[in-house]
Amino acid sequence: MASQKATTVLDRKTVPSGTVVFREGETGSTAFIVESGKVEIWKGNESERHRLGVISEGGIFGEMALIDGEPRMASATTLTDCVLVSVSEGMFQEKLDNSDPFVVALLRIFAHNIRTITK
Repeated sequence: MASQKATTVLDRKTVPSGTVVFREGETGSTAFIVESGKVEIWKGNESERHRLGVISEGGIFGEMALIDGEPRMASATTLTDCVLVSVSEGMFQEKLDNSDPFVVALLRIFAHNIRTITK
């Protein structure tokens, strides 16, 4: 009998320009890969945004909340029409579980350091 592999179907969504994907302080259970378009990562409020960066094709965002379980450290808004691929907390955890424990520990340290620096 041949072995069967589990198939993972990634959730892919078209998101219009100007859409808030998530807000600073929210609980995060999903990271996103930008298949096409651009997403702004920012802190502050709608009237006083401080841009942290722009994520474009091939980039990932929202992963910090999955690494350390803390609330979102910034907001994300689409700058253009985007196609975003969702990476669930379960899928992310499965990848971490299959990774070298040293590398996972480094990721958690990096996440902590980034949060500390941006406060």
